[in-house]
Amino acid sequence: MSDLVRKGWLLPALLLLLVFAVAPTGLALAGKGYFFQVANLVLIFALLAVSLNLVAGVAGLLHLGHAAFYGIGAYVAALLGSQLKIGFLWGLPAGGLAAAALAFLVALPTMRLVSIYFAVATLAIGQMIFTVLLNWVAVTKGPNGVLIFGGIRMFDIAVKSPLAIYFVVAVVVAASIWALHRLSHSYYGNALRSLREDDQCAGAMGINTVRLKIEVFTLSAFFAGIAGGLWAYTTGYISPNDFNFSNSILILAMVVVGGLGSLPGAICGAVLLILLPEVLRGLGDVRNIMVGMVMFGSILFLPKGLFGEVSALRMVRRQLGVRWGRSPASQEVGWR
Repeated sequence: MSDLVRKGWLLPALLLLLVFAVAPTGLALAGKGYFFQVANLVLIFALLAVSLNLVAGVAGLLHLGHAAFYGIGAYVAALLGSQLKIGFLWGLPAGGLAAAALAFLVALPTMRLVSIYFAVATLAIGQMIFTVLLNWVAVTKGPNGVLIFGGIRMFDIAVKSPLAIYFVVAVVVAASIWALHRLSHSYYGNALRSLREDDQCAGAMGINTVRLKIEVFTLSAFFAGIAGGLWAYTTGYISPNDFNFSNSILILAMVVVGGLGSLPGAICGAVLLILLPEVLRGLGDVRNIMVGMVMFGSILFLPKGLFGEVSALRMVRRQLGVRWGRSPASQEVGWR
């Protein structure tokens, strides 16, 4: 166990254990498809939160239109499946690539904007995409939405059981989050952090900041499109209201509550804000007030987020250990 902690493998090991062992076993014992749908929703929003964290947390760009690219991925996957009979193995990456391509096009004229101007631009882009999804009836079917009758098929085998669908979603989400984790903890991730700290200084050091912003915006949209494709294939029906501005704010709230820049924090924020309304469903409409109070309290009393405050406490503990004559290395073990 100490080796796992020291090498930073403890959290990935626990996440894999939760996704592939504990959660499916508990859901199978429950025997209800509703619980599987909630679990799929948690995984999909965890991917959305982690992909937004790459832009807002690691690169420091306030993005208010993430749900729009989530919707592009969902609609492309759904339309390919319902009209062209293109299955899951091709439709899912096609949704991600379509979202990335659109993000690249809209990023070209907006990535020179800074601060609140960039945030307002992404908000406008998100609203424009939502309006197109709502009103382009000839393609998107407008408010009626799109039905997918084929479901998930892999190698001509229909995946129908809730547990099997859950495993498919879990594998795709786990692989995507692992890729984002490796990306944010590489030299490329360090370059993104330099944008967050001081983009002018990063530019003076020879980093092409505009190109870097376009790349990270496009990468984030790709994984949002993957999440959208998963949503389309697991629910079998999508409508424009699934991708409105309130969903962009919800995803951003997950990142902020978990801790900006923290990948485990984004996952925990998604789990908290998806499961809490379900746990409080018995309270009726009061549950929305309770969820809002939890979000407000977490931001008020934990301004750095759940994992940000843990990191701050770890730093304080390490400094106290140095002051009292203990080695910093001994303080590090057990707090990662």
